[in-house]
Amino acid sequence: MPTISTRVPEDLEAELEAYLESERLDRSTAVRKLLSEGLEEWHTERALERFADGDVSLIKAAELAGLSVWEFADLVEDADDAWVSSDHLEADLDEL
Repeated sequence: MPTISTRVPEDLEAELEAYLESERLDRSTAVRKLLSEGLEEWHTERALERFADGDVSLIKAAELAGLSVWEFADLVEDADDAWVSSDHLEADLDEL
């Protein structure tokens, strides 16, 4: 497993220490968990952006986010992005 090293501000380190204590995790496990969760969120946000911009279909965006189509459709609905359009519909039908 590769090693990643970084410097963080003292206030961020204090927050990390509180997280470690609360979750009862060692530092390496906690940082891996937080990094993984952050990247998951980034993938989801990026997929929502690409879908809203019309770059990808609903099915492709769900795939990019690592979610089912229905889970992703719920996120789109929560984000108040219009997702039913002729362009999106045609792209989704083409993928089926």
